[in-house]
Parts: sequence; C-alpha cells; structure tokens
Amino acid sequence: MAESYDALLIVSFGGPERAADVVPFLENVVRGKNVSRERILAVAEHYERFGGTSPLGGQVRALLASLVHELNAHGPSLPVYWGNLHWHPLLADTLRDMADDGIRRALAFVTSAFGSHAGCRVYLDAIERARGEIGDKAPRVDKIRLFYNHPNFVEAVADRAAEAFGTLDEVDRDAARLVFTSHSLPVGMARTSDYEEQLAEACRLIAKRLGRGEWRLCYQSRSGPPSQAWLEPDLGKQIIAWHEAGEVRDEALVLVPIGFLLENMELVYDLDIEIAGLCDERGIKMARAAAAGNHPRVVEMIRLLVEERVDSSKPRLAIGDHGPSHDVCPPGCCPRG
Repeated sequence: MAESYDALLIVSFGGPERAADVVPFLENVVRGKNVSRERILAVAEHYERFGGTSPLGGQVRALLASLVHELNAHGPSLPVYWGNLHWHPLLADTLRDMADDGIRRALAFVTSAFGSHAGCRVYLDAIERARGEIGDKAPRVDKIRLFYNHPNFVEAVADRAAEAFGTLDEVDRDAARLVFTSHSLPVGMARTSDYEEQLAEACRLIAKRLGRGEWRLCYQSRSGPPSQAWLEPDLGKQIIAWHEAGEVRDEALVLVPIGFLLENMELVYDLDIEIAGLCDERGIKMARAAAAGNHPRVVEMIRLLVEERVDSSKPRLAIGDHGPSHDVCPPGCCPRG
C-alpha cells in the first residue's frame, strides 16, 4: 500500500573526521561490549594512518548531495537528512532537528544492502531508541527494504568491478580471479538471518553481469575472541592457502567489496594496507574495486525505492531468484544469535 512521507533519512554507521575524534568514536562503537582499552587503541592506529579520518563521512555527504539533486529533478521532492549510529550527526540529534522542522513521517535508507543483526536490526533498534529520546514529537520512521538484488545495485557493483579489472594488463585481466568480500559475522548471528544466502545471490548476479562463471566469496574484518566461530573463509587465510597450493602464482586477484556500500576504514585499511601487503609479500597481483558509493545507478536506485513506497503503481524491482525483500521487518527479526 502506498504511503505518504515528508522526508528521507540516510542512516549510516558513522566515523571520525579528525584525529581527536577517533578514540571517542571507537568508545561509542564498543560501549556495552567487553572490549579492552588496548584493543581500542590498536584500532585507533588504523585511523591514524589516514590522519584520523574515515572516508565514510565524505561518502555519505556526496551521496546526500546527489540524492537531493535526483529527487528535485525526478521526484518525489523530499528533504534529505542524515543521522549516524556512532558519530555526529547522531540519529537522535537528526530526528530532533526533523521534529523541529515539522517532519512527521520519514523513510530511512540504511547504507547496508544485506539483512543481518548488524546490518538491519541494529539500525531499526537505534532508530526507535532515538525516537524514544525525543518523545511524542519524534517523527515516525519506516526503513526502506533491502536492495542486494536490485538491478541498479548489481549494475553499480559490476561497474566498479569492471573498472578494477580494467587496471590490469590484458593477459592478467583474462586470468584474474574474482573474489567478493564482505564483513564477517559470528556464525550464530549470521544464521539468524539470510545474510549468507543474500550475499551469495548478489555475487552470482554480479559475476553473471561481468561474464565470469567462477567467483569466490570471502569474509574480512572479523573481531572478537579467537574461540568464537565467525563466517569463513577468511580472506587473508584464503589467499595464503591459494598461494601455498600454487593456485595464484600466475593469477591476479580482483577484490570486490560487495558487503560495503560506501568506502570506510575496513576497506582502506583492511584491504588496501593489510591484504595488499599480504599479496605484495607473495608476489600476487591485486586490484581492489571501489565500493559502489555515489554511483549514478545507486542514486537512482534510492529514488526508485522511495517511489515504490509512495506510489503503489511503481514496480518493486529485483532480479534473480529471491524477489524483492519485504518492506516491514517482522517483530524480532535478525536477533543477535
């Protein structure tokens, strides 16, 4: 059923944009979790390699500006706001501003294409907590559906991958191994959602668009105690295994960060420094695709996702075998596990 909305809210993870903010940001991220001070400071060093700035904030600003232009040009003409989970502009502050501006009902685009506790439920719960802080004046916020199999998302990621293949010499390009990467999750958490199945479907669709029959999905950026089982194969361990088996001595690797819509520290440090260093040590050529980010097809996709919620005559686009995701998450979906 079509609904009426008077704003669009972009909801993202958040990240520091100056050195003084790094540790406070990380403290926000781990609040309530059993994470040592030593671990916080170790991760802070990653940000220090980049002047204390995460690329995420700039990416969201660029996406927001493009969305404003897209909505003004094609409709629906809605004001666009931005709120983060862990750093400024924080969700509660943004929702308070929206209430002061007279916004009563908003659609939220969460910068995560896949369903899981970390990628969906955490955002839903954060929105409701922020609304609770504001009280009766808080606008109602409805989340836009998952978009992992939206044709625009598939095309945008495939374009970024093709750009990465294009950086290789022709002989390396033809033989290159296509490797998708996504954030690892604890196995118990992953199994409470369709995270793995959605990732596999998106990888299949993108590989098909690229005309490549073979691909591999690996996971990166795991954290937590070694005793806890996380999704595998771990990207670094897989590269080492391939190298030791002699499988990638004459092949380049093209890494496509399918699990990340926007550039962030887990790409520029974990892939561009750690994984790139690992490949360099073993003489493996590596190209890394950029995140889909502010790709024109992503911007158009968000507008189309808004359109389908405000106009029931608009198609709910999805390709592949899964069909479009639901608009409203069932109560208690994607528990922590």
